[in-house]
Formats: sequence, C-alpha cells, structure tokens
Amino acid sequence: MAHVGKRVIKARENIDRIKLYPIAEAIKLVKERANAKFDETVEIAMNLGVDPKHADQMVRGVVNLPNGTGRTLRVAVFARGAKADEATAAGADIVGAEELVASVQGGTIAFDRCIATPDMMPLVGRLGKVLGPRGLMPNPKVGTVTMDVTSAVKASKGGAVEFRVEKAGIIQGSVGKASFDDDKLVANIAAFVDAVAKAKPQGAKGTYIQRIAISSTMGPGVKVDPATVAA
Repeated sequence: MAHVGKRVIKARENIDRIKLYPIAEAIKLVKERANAKFDETVEIAMNLGVDPKHADQMVRGVVNLPNGTGRTLRVAVFARGAKADEATAAGADIVGAEELVASVQGGTIAFDRCIATPDMMPLVGRLGKVLGPRGLMPNPKVGTVTMDVTSAVKASKGGAVEFRVEKAGIIQGSVGKASFDDDKLVANIAAFVDAVAKAKPQGAKGTYIQRIAISSTMGPGVKVDPATVAA
C-alpha cells in the first residue's frame, strides 16, 4: 500500500472528496493548500462523455485565457523571408527554416510552443515523430499553422492554452497561478470550460461535461460544480 505523507494528509483536511463545490469556494480551498516554496500552477481536469478512439469524438482546440497563464512560453516559428522577420518582430524566441528543422532532428528542442507557416509544413512534417509525442506539432485546428504569424506568436506569449482529450476521455490544462486573484482564476477557468464546451464533437452522446476538478501543482484535487462555472 502506498504511503501517504503528513503534508498530503493535512492538505486533504476539510475537503469533501464527494462534494461538488461552487467554483469560488473550490478556488479558495486550492489556494489555501498551495503552500510550496514556488508559485504553484492551478490546473483543471475535465472528464468528458466521449470516446477518443472514434474520430468523430475527438476533442481538441485552443483557448486564450483572459488573464494569461502566469508562465512565459518559449515560442519557435518555422518560417522564411518576410514571415521570419515578422515572427522575430512579434517576439518569437526561435525562428528558422531548414536549419531549425535540422536542429530539432538533432535533438535540440528549446521551445514550449511551435508555429509554422503553411509553406513550411512539408519540412516540418518530417518532425512528426519528434514533436508529436510532446504535443508540439503545429496544427491548423489550433491556430499554429498560419500566415498570421504575429497574432499566433502574441497569443502563445499572452496565454493561449492548447487542449486535447486523452484516451480516457479526460482533458487537462493550466489555468493560472496560485498567486492570481480569485476573480482572475474564475475568469480563466470559465474561459477554458467554455472553449471545451464549444469544441463538443458531433459524435458525443449523453452528458458531455461529466466532472470538473481543480488543483494546484502539489495540492489535492477539489471537485467543482459545473453549473457554477457556466454561471
């Protein structure tokens, strides 16, 4: 049987693991228990009524959190010529074409998000086995394959969060930091849930959003009443 430490036991005190808490109360409980020596990330997990094994039940998208993630992302852009210059001016950390492809193939991945112009995709496609498993492969469905490089870079830097349903029908994502004001976390969580709701696939049957829980990096999960998030 796994040993449960004193810190975990204390963090779980006064949290009803069955109760669905109003979003404001859930955030308060999570923040009270985010007592690590660093600014913990607040994370959301959503159980959806979908089976990702079926193509018509895949859920994927991107949401621009109104108050950002509290984290500075390193953004790479695959582009040439004027679009490369545009990416640099927009604040991209790494910009390149063939040389950047070669660097990634060599094992150097010094970025957290990847953007590409459409003409670069034949080259970037070669990196599928490297970038795909890390969730970094550019995709037009989430706005990372685009000619509007400036908007894509600024969105990535400003709080754009990609989400994709896992095999068990769960979506997870970061919605801010424990140091954020409560109302900022409420707004970010509402935006995330709304984006997932709007991404409901045609093949989904029954209750789509089944459960929602939030937690901090080192803290316990707190179940949230979905109705209070929608409100």
